[in-house]
Amino acid sequence: MSATLLKNATYINEGCTCRRDILLNNGLIEKIDNCIPADDGYEIIDCSDMLVLPGVIDDQVHFREPGAVHKATIATESVAAVLGGTTSFMDMPNNNPPAVTIEDLQAKKDIAARNSYANYSFYLGATETNMDEIRRINPQEICGVKIFMGSSTGNLLVDRDEALYNIFKNSRVLIATHCEDNALINRNMEEFKAKYGEENLKPYMHPLIRNHKACYRSSKKAVDLALETGANLHVLHLSTKDEIELFRPFADQPVRDRKITAEVCAHHMFFNDKDYERLGNRLKCNPAVKTEEDRQALVNAVEQGIISIIATDHAPHTIEEKNQPFCKAPSGLPLIQFSLLAVLDLVHRNELSIEAAVTALSHNPAERFNIDRRGYIREGYFADIVIVKKNDYTVKPVDIASKCKWSPFLGHTFSHKVMHTFVNGNHVVTNGIFTPNNIFGRDLRFNR
Repeated sequence: MSATLLKNATYINEGCTCRRDILLNNGLIEKIDNCIPADDGYEIIDCSDMLVLPGVIDDQVHFREPGAVHKATIATESVAAVLGGTTSFMDMPNNNPPAVTIEDLQAKKDIAARNSYANYSFYLGATETNMDEIRRINPQEICGVKIFMGSSTGNLLVDRDEALYNIFKNSRVLIATHCEDNALINRNMEEFKAKYGEENLKPYMHPLIRNHKACYRSSKKAVDLALETGANLHVLHLSTKDEIELFRPFADQPVRDRKITAEVCAHHMFFNDKDYERLGNRLKCNPAVKTEEDRQALVNAVEQGIISIIATDHAPHTIEEKNQPFCKAPSGLPLIQFSLLAVLDLVHRNELSIEAAVTALSHNPAERFNIDRRGYIREGYFADIVIVKKNDYTVKPVDIASKCKWSPFLGHTFSHKVMHTFVNGNHVVTNGIFTPNNIFGRDLRFNR
């Protein structure tokens, strides 16, 4: 691995914009200084007209392997990740079969070690019967426990109060929750079927079925339970203005010290319910994309630091699956290749500051999960770097690296383009092109 010198780098880090040279060597950020002399062995990139950012850390993806490799694989989706500037990901357990034992996680790590161009970690899925597995978790090696408090795959739904209390009380690692009230959603669905007929249900009805009340009720239950038990809770993909208020009381604490935090996904910050008319089932996801008022409130909550993390919930399905009638079409979007660019569009539109964006995409995931030496541009940290250029970039079919080969952003023109990505100092994207060299990402480690 050759050393790389980033000359004249304007970089965003820890709330500041700086201009320095940055030397990447032996997988680390070796030096940040003015006018670092070039060595004959260095690869040199002139960053004068570009912006250098810490690599994005995505705390919520579904890379589908094992069990649904016709939709995606760890290999294909990690390529999409690095093309979009995401250098580390945390993958969810709703595989087929679900990843609910330590041995299941090791099998996924073995696949990633051979195939992932980004760094990786994997959640253990909680069930109502696997408390012994949760107790076996090594906090230094596993990012967290995932609880589906709304409908999910197989036996991963946990909605009995006794089982939830037991997990919240006894987990030694962060608990990440999908919060939607399953009973309420089921009642709403039956009412819509009775009123319109199942064959007449349309995508725009999705946020009316999986509505504000279903989200708020479940998120509040999780927060109340965390306060009661002292659990380390992270609520995933907020989608409503109402839910934000549950997390406001904790916003004055440093993220590293908070025991109750929330995440928002890029699509909930970018789209609103008017986009169902244009995108149909391609916008169908759980929780549902909701109103413009909700979207703006979520963006503002990131700017204010109430919501700590921006992620993707990257969840690819084939276009044939998405083109089925509404009730049969699965929920989930492929987002990871364009999540950073979507957030930078919000910056370009003056809806979000670049400092808040970098904090929520990179710094805060590292802090919240206690990730070892990632998420910042600091000497001695792993050289996970993304370099972007302000340049109109229109997404074409040939650009899409996800195995499903579609995107809700197809045809959209972004204000920026990812030019270079480094993972542990490995130059995996060069001038916007993926450059494989059989150097793969690493298993994330956590300082707990």
